Amino acid sequence: MSTPARKRLMRDFKRLQQDPPAGISGAPCDNNIMLWNAVIFGPDDTPWDGGTFKLTLQFMEDYPNKPPTVRFISRMFHPNIYADGSICLDILQNQWSPIYDVAAILTSIQSLLCDPNPNSPANSEAARMFSENKREYNRKVREIVEQSWMAD
Repeated sequence: MSTPARKRLMRDFKRLQQDPPAGISGAPCDNNIMLWNAVIFGPDDTPWDGGTFKLTLQFMEDYPNKPPTVRFISRMFHPNIYADGSICLDILQNQWSPIYDVAAILTSIQSLLCDPNPNSPANSEAARMFSENKREYNRKVREIVEQSWMAD
């Protein structure tokens, strides 16, 4: 059954395959266009460099009018990522717009890694460390990066 959401997701997937942004990849799970697996690579020359972070994107039939539910499967240490992997990012909440596609969502999350908003913390320890002790914060991030290589 082809609904507007499913048609749009097929288009998003095609665009992602034909013109993939640097450092991100994503694809629907087998036989389910509404559930995607994605990987974000840590941006070069940042503490996140070399990390491979897995996420899931769950879409509803009201996509693209409503944002997907996006969460990290990889363990993360970041001011705007909750312990359960869900992400505090304006475009996934009140700033959502139907013009965003999967590539735009993943690119925004990738840039959030290096450019957190400590004033809207999902992880207060990470936010405090980011603001008060950047060296220790970067060390914790490097640990997460190394763990990302070992996860299944």
